[in-house]
Amino acid sequence: MSRFVCWVALFFGILGLIGWVEAGDEVTSRVGRLADEVTGDVLRWRRDFHAHPELSNREERTSRVVAELLRQFGVDSLKTGVAGHGVVALIHGRQPGPCVALRADMDALPIQERSGVPFASQNAGVMHACGHDAHMAMLLGAAKVLVQMRDALPGTVKLIFQPAEEGPPRGEQGGAKLMIDEGVLEDPRVSAIFGMHVSTDLDCGKLGYRFGALLAAVDRFRVTVRGKQSHAATPWKGVDPIVGTAHIISAVQTIASRRVDARQPVVVSFGMVHGGQAWNIIPERVELEGTIRTHDVEVRRLAVAQFHRIVRETAGALGCQVEIQWDDYGPVVWNDPDLGQRMLPSLARAAGQGNVVESPPVMGGEDFAHYARKVPGFFIFLGVRNEMAGAIHPLHTPQMRIDEAALPLGVRTHCLLAIDCLKQEAGRVSRAAEE
Repeated sequence: MSRFVCWVALFFGILGLIGWVEAGDEVTSRVGRLADEVTGDVLRWRRDFHAHPELSNREERTSRVVAELLRQFGVDSLKTGVAGHGVVALIHGRQPGPCVALRADMDALPIQERSGVPFASQNAGVMHACGHDAHMAMLLGAAKVLVQMRDALPGTVKLIFQPAEEGPPRGEQGGAKLMIDEGVLEDPRVSAIFGMHVSTDLDCGKLGYRFGALLAAVDRFRVTVRGKQSHAATPWKGVDPIVGTAHIISAVQTIASRRVDARQPVVVSFGMVHGGQAWNIIPERVELEGTIRTHDVEVRRLAVAQFHRIVRETAGALGCQVEIQWDDYGPVVWNDPDLGQRMLPSLARAAGQGNVVESPPVMGGEDFAHYARKVPGFFIFLGVRNEMAGAIHPLHTPQMRIDEAALPLGVRTHCLLAIDCLKQEAGRVSRAAEE
């Protein structure tokens, strides 16, 4: 009798598995077809955003365009003005259930574009050199597809268009932290969140993932080195903050080379040095700005402590005084291993099994990390590199460009992650209720 029951259970289990696979194949096919239909729109939106970039906390036009398009698609609810210029929309499925979120960033960088594309930035000194234009366009494409697939959604998809990912201007609030403070992960409560970033290190058509730490924790510093102004011809009558600054910049490099275990990744970089008003005057002060990047909590603590000690003691030895301002931009981007493992089949369905690759740890940062500290998160890379198309230059450079052929894959990936995660979360809720 028990053997008969086992065979019956196995038979119906196989039927159920076949049904699930067939349903998955049907959803994949449907997502692919609808994503292909919106490809022209996605390219147009991306190029429009690229031509009209706006800096962090200044994304007024960008926000307006995003909101207008979402209204046209017929999302179920729309909220603007979140954390400044953020936009949040909901797409409700035909069946009630949990909520998962898809997030894209909106801001551009203070870079003068030299990419050579015909739709280059029309705003002098501002450029979408980090791919946020593509991120928005792909999420808009996914929104248009998901609105047409409400019957496949056992729950709600929350679309988050976030301002100020690159960091708000000094003295202002913004970015993911402010979005969270203003309730973006609530009403309805988000069960899981997904993010995607273009990568010019990864070939077009590939998706990169990693479980655990993917992107680095980011600390941002500003150091003011004060001396005593004097004529350049009589430096002994003053205290030279430029010499002090030179020694500080050299000395802090020993954090990575001598103070931290060489097997642990750490970067200390200066991005800005400002000082002086004339070639023949030793100035009163010099200002430095830069960042420390780490992947380990203890390494981060050690690097920050060593930075403060080295800066203060080096300046003091040369007769200078220093002021240090510190900004915790964000922790490590942590990909929830359980969520990531469950979503790997979705990535394979979107890109093909051979096009899903494990990514090494990256020293870049992303304030997506703040969402992933609150709810399970999974952040992935979309390959946009293509040497034939000139898409080879790193992010945050004037020549940066992407292979737009990757954008439909981004749309498919967003959609399948949302649909598959909702089904899994709904199944968990159902099983918990039965127990």
